[in-house]
Amino acid sequence: MRVIRKELLKVTMTVTLLVLAGGLPAVQVAAQVSETSLQTVLSRYAGATRSSPTVNEELARRLFRRGNTYSNLERYDEAIEEFEQCIAADPNFAEGFRNLANTYYFLERYREAKPYYARFIALTLDDEPNTAIRAAITTMGQIERQDGNYQESIAFDLRAIELDPGNDSQVHIMGNTYNNEGETDNAILIYQAGIEAQPDNAFFYRTLGRLLEQEGRLDEALAQYEIAAERDPESDFYANLVETLRARLER
Repeated sequence: MRVIRKELLKVTMTVTLLVLAGGLPAVQVAAQVSETSLQTVLSRYAGATRSSPTVNEELARRLFRRGNTYSNLERYDEAIEEFEQCIAADPNFAEGFRNLANTYYFLERYREAKPYYARFIALTLDDEPNTAIRAAITTMGQIERQDGNYQESIAFDLRAIELDPGNDSQVHIMGNTYNNEGETDNAILIYQAGIEAQPDNAFFYRTLGRLLEQEGRLDEALAQYEIAAERDPESDFYANLVETLRARLER
């Protein structure tokens, strides 16, 4: 089993034990789990978690503004040069890394964008999440999924769900991608995170149940179908899933 998946399964067990023991609230524990996993993954990108002194903060901000000007003029090569000099002058200037990453991403130079997104995310891990932070984390998950780097993408994706808990579509996109690529364990993790974010979403329970049934984990699947039926008691769809799987288990 892959390293990140082992870590996630281990910390998931910790979440369950803490909640059952009446310790930290589930949402708070889940946030700590997500952050720990993300820190582990960020350390894999060259320079993302390094500690470097600021050389010249004023120069960095001046170069940053020039980079933005070139970017607005669509002179992207010159913008990249300015942003690179900016982060050399201040290796702790998060916005410089973000804008450099965004420029590479816009140019579809995704491999070059990744280490700069990683550095930006590492520098802002303790900040109050904002639109830029959410976008960077979501983008990194998307890029790594497209590259087939599922050990890395799952950590970004779980954090993205936590930061945008009302976004149903991203949960389905992530979960379907993992399942279609044979990464069912990761798909299960995605829907578990979706349920943590939206505990009243009956369709999330149904989809998690389907994944578990697909893996032959029928008792666990039935439990998810039952919750789906409880969340939406007017739906015959969920009730039929419960009835059908119960009948299979009783044969």
